[in-house]
Amino acid sequence: MLDLILRSCRLATGAEPVDLAIADGRIVSVGRADEAARETIDVAGRVVTPGLVEAHIHLDKALLVDRVSGPAETAAEAIRLTGVAKRGFTTADIGARARRVLDLAVAAGTTAMRAHVEVDPIVGLDGMHALLALKREYAPAVELQLCAFAQEGILQSPGTEALLRRALEMGADLVGGCPYNDTDAGRHIEIVFALAREFGVDADFHVDFADEPEHLHVREIVRQTVRAGWQGRVAVGHLTELAALPAVEQAALIAELAAARIGVISLPLTDLYLMGRRDVRNVRRGLTPIRRLLEAGIPVALASNNIRNPFTPIGTADPAHLTFVAAVAAHMGTQDLMRELVGTVTTHAARVLNLRDYGCAVGCRADLVVWDCDRLEEIVTALPPRRLVVKAGRVSVEHERRTVERWRSKGAARPSSG
Repeated sequence: MLDLILRSCRLATGAEPVDLAIADGRIVSVGRADEAARETIDVAGRVVTPGLVEAHIHLDKALLVDRVSGPAETAAEAIRLTGVAKRGFTTADIGARARRVLDLAVAAGTTAMRAHVEVDPIVGLDGMHALLALKREYAPAVELQLCAFAQEGILQSPGTEALLRRALEMGADLVGGCPYNDTDAGRHIEIVFALAREFGVDADFHVDFADEPEHLHVREIVRQTVRAGWQGRVAVGHLTELAALPAVEQAALIAELAAARIGVISLPLTDLYLMGRRDVRNVRRGLTPIRRLLEAGIPVALASNNIRNPFTPIGTADPAHLTFVAAVAAHMGTQDLMRELVGTVTTHAARVLNLRDYGCAVGCRADLVVWDCDRLEEIVTALPPRRLVVKAGRVSVEHERRTVERWRSKGAARPSSG
């Protein structure tokens, strides 16, 4: 007997609704399902996508707006303000704030997430202890990758390399660096790759986060990726400096990224908020060139980065909201481009995180979202409610919505469409 059948699903790959049959946490057929199942749900032609993927988020420093002296004007100021707040972090505090964000993300349909966990002499391993516990607790709803991350630098923050190694021994899934916030960016990158090779894990860098191409550390990351044979196992976040390069140089660097199979993660809320601060006219958008990267075959993910802290004073932990912003900010307003934007929080993001068996095909893990719409691009244009979230073949979240329109003559109640 099947575990679950979702009837009349409208997938991105086809025009006609199909049934998805699920057993043992996997999709076993796509088409017409006539077998018996423990649960059968008719989704009535609604769009069904793979589960949303949050490719880059900082759960450990979320929800800090009431703990800092004021908003940041630059990335360096955001790092400083957050560093001050970190001195008051405890394992319990990190866990409580992270749990609030995880609840938002799971309700939105996020079934996979990569969280950067800061590991340094300020906070020690408190973040790892808190998030390893949450990884186990939330496993039935979301697959949580933990990246041991050196936000405060490695060389300028003695003891951090040893702490990163300890975090990987504890169970961190990958290692992350921030070369623009260290005294020797090249050596910082070398250390991160050395740890990645030693533990056999992926690497993820915050890189080139400025208005002008004043760092371009991504070039060294490309070299180290090829040198280590780590193609397909490296991601870079922000990469806003790429947008400031002349067209010929930009195209050449994009080709290098594609050849090294490096994934790019755009963080639109943070990047739009902190970039262009010195511009007094024609304020630049400060986003990496999403369209050009996608055209080159590079997987591009949109991600939340920070939720209500000095880096980003807003945030909902709903990846769909990022597509809504990017459609405007990245000039991606056509039907085809909006469908591509859905990919930046589903299929492209899954490639960046190296998620296996991801999708809506036979054999894929049954991590799915049922949307209250019947066209894929409406996910971007209208931010429709989610009706169901399925994780590993079981319904993990069910949304019920009701609107009472008291202005109508009899205060009629009807199901909400938004």
